[in-house]
Formats: sequence, C-alpha cells, structure tokens
Amino acid sequence: MKVYCYSKCSTCKKALKWLADNGISHEVIDIKADHPDENALREYYAMSGLPLKRFFNTSGIPYREMGLAKKLPEMSEDEQLALLATDGMLVKRPLVIGDGFVLTGFKEEEWAEKMNRSTS
Repeated sequence: MKVYCYSKCSTCKKALKWLADNGISHEVIDIKADHPDENALREYYAMSGLPLKRFFNTSGIPYREMGLAKKLPEMSEDEQLALLATDGMLVKRPLVIGDGFVLTGFKEEEWAEKMNRSTS
C-alpha cells in the first residue's frame, strides 16, 4: 500500500500513527518531492469512484492562491488532472493507494472499513 504524505501535515501524522497502531504495512511517499504524475492520478481517480474534487487539497495555499474554487468548475477533467500533476501540494493528503481502493484525506471509519480493521 502506498501512502502519499507531507511530513509537516498534522493529518498525515495522525494517519501514519493509525496505520502503525493497526499494524498495517505501507510505503510512505513524500507528496511534495515525489508526487503522482498525470497518468497515475488518472488511474487513482478511476479506481476511487470519488468525485475529482476530492483529490484537491482545498485548504492548501496553492489552491487558494490559484483561485481554484472558482476555476475548477469551468475546467475539464483532463485539465484538472493535468493541473493536479503539476504540484503535490495541490493533492489532498494523505492519498492512499491500496489493493483495489483509493482514499483521500484521513477519516478513521472509512480507513478501517477499507482496510478491514475495527475502530474500537
């Protein structure tokens, strides 16, 4: 399982702790230094079943500076995927690529369900 994270992100730290506490093996990838390219993002998006907007880090500085809240609705999926591939800081994190599933952000219940772990 791949987990794209940013080392200074508190949500990523919580997610990595949860994985460790649950004994789930994973590979951590620095999303800023080694972010997914457009082909990978296209594959993850297709596998996820999620709306493409869920792949954007809407609380990040680049998202706000680029005014993407207003621009994204006018952009095609291809344009959005190409933009996401330009900067790992635009991508919602942590981004988890598992066996047959993709998760964006950290929601403990959702993670436990996808990884067949109890939240108790």
